[in-house]
Amino acid sequence: MHFKTKSPQYKTWIEISKSSLLHNLKQFKKMVGTKTKIAAVVKANAYGHGLYEVVGILNTSCDWFCVDSIEEGLMVRRLTPKPILILGYTPLSRLKEAVMNDLSIVVYNNASIEKIINLNLPKKAKLHIKVETGLNRQGVKGESLLSFAEYILKNNKKLYLEGMSTHFANIEDTLDPSFAKLQLKKFKEAISQLKRNGINPLLIHCAASAATFLYPDTRFNMVRAGIALYGLWPSRETKIALRIRKRKLILKPVLSWKSMVVQVKEIGAGESVGYGRTWIAPRKTKIAIIPIGYADGYDRKLSGSSRVLIKGKFAPVIGRVAMNMIVIDISSIKNVSIEDEVVLIGLSGKERISVEEVAEKIGTINYEVVARIASSIKKVVVT
Repeated sequence: MHFKTKSPQYKTWIEISKSSLLHNLKQFKKMVGTKTKIAAVVKANAYGHGLYEVVGILNTSCDWFCVDSIEEGLMVRRLTPKPILILGYTPLSRLKEAVMNDLSIVVYNNASIEKIINLNLPKKAKLHIKVETGLNRQGVKGESLLSFAEYILKNNKKLYLEGMSTHFANIEDTLDPSFAKLQLKKFKEAISQLKRNGINPLLIHCAASAATFLYPDTRFNMVRAGIALYGLWPSRETKIALRIRKRKLILKPVLSWKSMVVQVKEIGAGESVGYGRTWIAPRKTKIAIIPIGYADGYDRKLSGSSRVLIKGKFAPVIGRVAMNMIVIDISSIKNVSIEDEVVLIGLSGKERISVEEVAEKIGTINYEVVARIASSIKKVVVT
């Protein structure tokens, strides 16, 4: 099998598959149909995949973009005229900046509303009310919802009630749909309450990836495509639940994380590797040094428990993960040379290291593994 021989430009880099990203978006489109808008969630540097790269690929294919902060919103605004929704909190001091850059804002407290009104801006602020239905994070509780919405409409010369949303607490970590259905019931009641009083937000949205796939009645007229857009399953339970429903869905991982060999050497039996001398060679061992570490997002808990791929074969990580370096045992792999490609996450030959494998080894979820990849690492778009 042939492997790359071209010298890489970077010590470590992320490859983003354009075709896989567009494939996953098409899966959402097939699922929701033509009447439901798709908002691509690109918060946290597009889940570690690179905000600029992902927005560049999806710019002509999705309807909206969702971010967490005004900083992210402004970065995306420089790349696209598409609608952008800030899902997280926008500081009072930056509301003017958000409005003037045509960023839609999630709101759930009176202070934000009053601040916008007092700014006397030349354009309306586009607002999405977040309704509290059981997650108990940001959101307006049911008993306060009508007065909150009416206050926005009362000031409709300065404010535009563009949307209404909520977020599920327990839809992807369980096969029991009861709490999700309770939340959906509360959300539908909130929608009905506003409609009875002549209040009809343009966009209604509550479904992220798992809800979109599993519960058609959560889709309304917009869904928020998050983790699954990047080819990662929201959870094992989501995959099982979809299989139980006999629905076929193929997701393609978008991200590959790579590095290179920077030194090859032999050590004798009894010699140690790394800080703390946590690994002692049981025999003469050939090792390779890889310039990646916890400063790059390669978790220290992967010390002595992880593996990488070289030339389509697995090589164990030995010793401690350092700030910018790991050491691997390549005794069973022939002809390893300087600057040979090393796959930390992704495919090499017929073998793959998945994000889920890495997450399991460090006791977390796939979301965290990719989101914590250092944003400074170069992203390379491939076909």
